[in-house]
Amino acid sequence: MSWMPDLEPRCPEAGGIDALETLIIPRARDLGGFEVRRALPAPKRQMVGPFIFFDQMGPAEFLRAGGIDVRPHPHIGLATVTYLYQGEFRHRDSLGTDQMIHPGAVNWMVAGNGVTHSERTAEETRRSPHSLFGIQTWVALPAAHEDRPASFEHHGREALPLLEGEGKRVRLILGDAWGARAPVSTFSEMFYADAVLDPGAKIPLPDNHEDRGLYVTEGAVAIAGESFEAGRMMVFRPGDAITVTAGPQGARLMLLGGATLEGPRYISWNFVASSREKLEAAKQAWIAGDFDHGRFRLPPGDDAEFVPFPGTSGPRGH
Repeated sequence: MSWMPDLEPRCPEAGGIDALETLIIPRARDLGGFEVRRALPAPKRQMVGPFIFFDQMGPAEFLRAGGIDVRPHPHIGLATVTYLYQGEFRHRDSLGTDQMIHPGAVNWMVAGNGVTHSERTAEETRRSPHSLFGIQTWVALPAAHEDRPASFEHHGREALPLLEGEGKRVRLILGDAWGARAPVSTFSEMFYADAVLDPGAKIPLPDNHEDRGLYVTEGAVAIAGESFEAGRMMVFRPGDAITVTAGPQGARLMLLGGATLEGPRYISWNFVASSREKLEAAKQAWIAGDFDHGRFRLPPGDDAEFVPFPGTSGPRGH
């Protein structure tokens, strides 16, 4: 989900091939019967454009009163992007947002100077068998915006541009690509899209972005004579003309990228910042636990528990 259970991210293995700049093979992690595959950050690639975190959630089947329960936890310096293929869950945050998300829609939470949120399967959903499958990413904010006030946007699937033709259906989630633009309010140049390809269908990568990559969620693709199955992320050299061809069973891809940021980014737990000092300040604010007057609040209606900072027993006074 959109939080790191450890202080420092455990990065998957990476390796290069001639046709690509980087090939990333995520390491799967079992979170109590729910599998997560983390592609970013990776040893040789922390980011693709502004995308600094990329998790595949599931697919998972919950047969008996099960679901996800990600307790309230904080973020700074980034925006979280939630996009589902199957299932649903409830997002609540310290802004007062209470929003269900369903397949094809997008939740865009800008943490800025600080926000706290939780993600849980709704009680009604738990009453019957259900599934969950989707992608969560973090987008690092430009330095000029990393301390902005937190905000939240939800856009239903009908609001996102859908490009169809020649055996492909592409939903643009963020930014601009292929002549279309998504309605989400972004702060740097980027693109993020969900593409479903029929067997043998082809799709070119956008040529108007500096950094470009893709992740195969289902099926397989061929690129420059090489075949790549599901669970692989590829990052391409800037400026190269790249066309992706779906395999004999078709494919589903997430395409992502954009302009690189003006400087490096540091990660500590759920925090992203342009300086280590900003990370330390956020850490101390969360450990202090002043949820009434401090930097962080807890989500209204979901304020009975929270995720402690790794290595601590919880905020002081709690």
